[in-house]
Amino acid sequence: MGPWIRIVPLVAFSGLHPTTGSIHDPLLVLDGLEDSGIRLKCLSERLLSEVEVLWVDGKGRNITGNPLGTDTSGNAGSSIVLKPGFGNAVSCRIVDNLGKTSTESSVVIAESFFPTISPWLPAFVMILLFGIFLVLAAVYKIRTNQKATDQENIEEFKMELEEVQEKFQKENQEMTTKIEQIQAQLDFRRAQRNVVPLTLDELCKHPELSLRDRSRIVSCSEQLHPKPVVLAQESFSQGKHYWEVEVGDGSGWELGVLAEEIRDSLRSDGMVLPREREQVLGLGYSRGEFSIPGGRNSGPCPVLGVFLDQESRSLSFFDVEGKSLLASLPLRFSGNLFPFFSPGSDGKGLGIRSVGG
Repeated sequence: MGPWIRIVPLVAFSGLHPTTGSIHDPLLVLDGLEDSGIRLKCLSERLLSEVEVLWVDGKGRNITGNPLGTDTSGNAGSSIVLKPGFGNAVSCRIVDNLGKTSTESSVVIAESFFPTISPWLPAFVMILLFGIFLVLAAVYKIRTNQKATDQENIEEFKMELEEVQEKFQKENQEMTTKIEQIQAQLDFRRAQRNVVPLTLDELCKHPELSLRDRSRIVSCSEQLHPKPVVLAQESFSQGKHYWEVEVGDGSGWELGVLAEEIRDSLRSDGMVLPREREQVLGLGYSRGEFSIPGGRNSGPCPVLGVFLDQESRSLSFFDVEGKSLLASLPLRFSGNLFPFFSPGSDGKGLGIRSVGG
């Protein structure tokens, strides 16, 4: 089944800033996918010569729009292409040229619903946009027909609309869950394509650590403090690199990457992790919890995937069996980086695993 898309609109009806005259709320139309983004159109019932059409993002900053070609009526209109990273919220504001009245409509689009590499996305976007357009049209009809419809019919229609919106939101929530699962699996697969082989370095390990299986497994049978560490022979200065570590049900371990300067100092300091962590970045697990703020604390995962992305400056950790992201940490130091491994004192050890093995 292909990925689904959810776009949740928020239509904000601002009151007129009254002096004289009135301006109907602008109609926001989600026109479709274009240039890796979503094209939005803002339509007004006022003439182009009478009003000015302005776009504003969620932080109140102005956005430059493209005027729409006018029809014989000369009504005002403008359009923009909302792209990933541009911000989730955008508003269209209609301002009287004399500056006496203004009104606006807004829309909020979740970041994950912009076009991705999946060929299913354009079709689902168009289906959802059509559904959203129907909801917006219904809301617009309520506002424009309020004066012509008696109060009892209005309340009845609103109740029906609320039922439709509740059902729509429930279906959107289900699609959001599916999209998040699919996106997590895509991120994991992309990271796994950058697999590199690792071998533990006999010359860069604490003397109490034991290596076996051709220097691919490290273990410790004593409780030591500070934590003993062993480094990989391989190092990375640029690009993307992925490796997997079997952690089993062990506890008290830590692994990650550290800078070459720290590697050099470890040789003289007895191969223990330093207290200063400015050039050390890693993930630890002890007493059923991972040592990262906001990380997953629902129990161990037998195999951990580590993804070093020196292009986007991040270090990510994946639950390999669940194909899900545990955490992604910002990489604030550069240069030649070495993977490090510090097993717990329960003797269960850490093992570098061949991807697919």
